[in-house]
Amino acid sequence: MNFEPYPFEKLNDLLKNITANSELTPSVLTIGEPQFETPAFIQNALCDNSHLLKKYPKTSGEISLREAQIEFFHKRFNTKLTNKQIIPTFGTREVLFNFPQFLLFDVKEPVMAYTNPFYQIYEGSAIASRAKTIHLNLNEKNNFKPTIDEDELNSCNLVILNFPNNPTSSVLTLDELGIWVKLALKHNFVLLNDECYSEIYTDKPIPSLLEASIYVGNKSFKNILIINSISKRSSAPGLRSGFIAGDEEILKEYMKYRTYVGCASPLPLQSAAAAAWLDEEHVSNSRKVYANNFKIAKEILNIEIPEATFYIWLKVNKPIEFTKKLFEKYNVKVLPGEFLAREDSNGENPGKDFVRIALVENEEKTKIALNRIKECLND
Repeated sequence: MNFEPYPFEKLNDLLKNITANSELTPSVLTIGEPQFETPAFIQNALCDNSHLLKKYPKTSGEISLREAQIEFFHKRFNTKLTNKQIIPTFGTREVLFNFPQFLLFDVKEPVMAYTNPFYQIYEGSAIASRAKTIHLNLNEKNNFKPTIDEDELNSCNLVILNFPNNPTSSVLTLDELGIWVKLALKHNFVLLNDECYSEIYTDKPIPSLLEASIYVGNKSFKNILIINSISKRSSAPGLRSGFIAGDEEILKEYMKYRTYVGCASPLPLQSAAAAAWLDEEHVSNSRKVYANNFKIAKEILNIEIPEATFYIWLKVNKPIEFTKKLFEKYNVKVLPGEFLAREDSNGENPGKDFVRIALVENEEKTKIALNRIKECLND
């Protein structure tokens, strides 16, 4: 298998011969990792349950964790899931890599579509599944929402959406998600939405694909799945707690597959994760921090505040050169958009004119970094 280097490896290679301005404190705005302490109650739950390390965890997850995730989803999306409609997972990266391999294993010539730019694990899973890839380009022309080509979708076995979107910060409305549910049923492909940024919204709550499925009458979630994670919402990426939910017929067989994968979450982590999933106050506090960071960005960079995520998808002149100059003169790291995307069949890379900026620092550090970016833009 021939995998592309991850975007951060490409960035390191791009900057390896450049010496950053040592007179300035380094600022790294490349990775979507919240730079805040995991809330104390989550850490305490982890410590209080460390004695459970002596036990093997169930692949299916402890009842307490399942119930916490089901309650979270019910409160947040007004959608009651059954135990057969959800599987706790070890974060979501492993799901995004192994689920396509499970789903497409018996398909002779599998076809997989996903949004472009994208979280690189989508591409990795397509390669591992020997799937033909269709890129759903997100660009200024389509307002960073995938253009629907039913002829292409008719050939698909699996379509992965990612809304709220990393890196463009675009969102789909309930009606727009409903259109995709209808397409999945019409063309009989499995539709999975990566909803890991659903809780990082700046104003109104963002809908789930499962909400949209019920909204258009697909109450059994046939062909419809979502994944979610506490990594962003709880500033706890190290807990590796996520879930996949939706079509119980698909999940029944996927659960069998998972017993062989060996990615069950340790029991102390499950206990801490359950506490995190059940609490909303700390998530609300985090949203306020990110919303404030966007206000700062609007003041300094004159951007439009997005509806969700903590990313700025900033259009700049010559992004590669800008990235190098920003690092060398201002000691700030950002990620060139073309590293997060691929050229389509027409030779278009929808990320080539942009850089991604992750606003994951506190107010003071955010102001400093954004002011340096502004200086670099004006330099």
